[in-house]
Amino acid sequence: MPVSNAIVSPLTAVLDELAGGNGYSQSLLPGVRFMRSTLYVPPSPIAYDPSIVIIAQGRKRGRLGNRSFEYNGRHYLVLTLPLPFECETFGSPDEPLLGLSIAVTPALVAELVLQMDALGHAPERHPRAIDVAPIDQRFSDAALRLLNTLRSPVEARILGPQIVREIVYIVLGGPLGVNLRALAAPDSHFGQISRVIQRLHADCARPVEVSALAREAGMAVSTFHTHFKSLTAAAPLQYIKNVRLHRARLLMLEEGLSASQAAFRVGYESASQFSREFKRLFGQPPAAAVAQLREHAIRIA
Repeated sequence: MPVSNAIVSPLTAVLDELAGGNGYSQSLLPGVRFMRSTLYVPPSPIAYDPSIVIIAQGRKRGRLGNRSFEYNGRHYLVLTLPLPFECETFGSPDEPLLGLSIAVTPALVAELVLQMDALGHAPERHPRAIDVAPIDQRFSDAALRLLNTLRSPVEARILGPQIVREIVYIVLGGPLGVNLRALAAPDSHFGQISRVIQRLHADCARPVEVSALAREAGMAVSTFHTHFKSLTAAAPLQYIKNVRLHRARLLMLEEGLSASQAAFRVGYESASQFSREFKRLFGQPPAAAVAQLREHAIRIA
């Protein structure tokens, strides 16, 4: 569907060609996904994995705790923890939101940081789990070259990973570099919390106690609670609940599970408790929320 702008940026033009449907779609390169939304979506809970998010057209407004931030054609977003937060999406049939998401791995960050530190680069402030920064010409050019490679399976396989590496390198050298660097610092408070969060996402159904999570992070319970909340804007048990509810919604949408089946799969013992907490988070009962996503053909992962 052609975009309606009189002046269309090169990024927008290529994304309009490659991004299909509503929500996320996979590219030819693992870890890179397209985003399209022809709808205005009011502030709603969403969850991203660690990633760099670039919006070419339209905008998204996020909120985490008492912080708000907007990512659009002028600002990219960097997320360094798998983090549920509230997001408002601005798109329409005439001018859809168009963007891409690039997954970020600790291994790639660590490799680049090791080489960059040999050149004297160093972080200057405490990291944030989520933040935005201005898009400059160098960043925009690299993003466009990545998109162009994603038109060809051969170029995506051979050139794509190198351009992803370049984009991560650019971010590491920019204002949000310290956020990415935290992924490669396993002994920092950020790294210790990140390790716990990654494990929670890998096995969200497993029963947990905050004291056990604190021991896993190598912290006293009070210290763990303070650092966890400063990064995620949620207490540990609330964060785990949100992760389970997001995972259950995805299971219902993608695997066709019923609410009770999804509830037990993510660790709930009571289907009625699951339904109450699901409605509290998403504003609708489970069946209605999933039916609405299906009605609009919205892919959430």
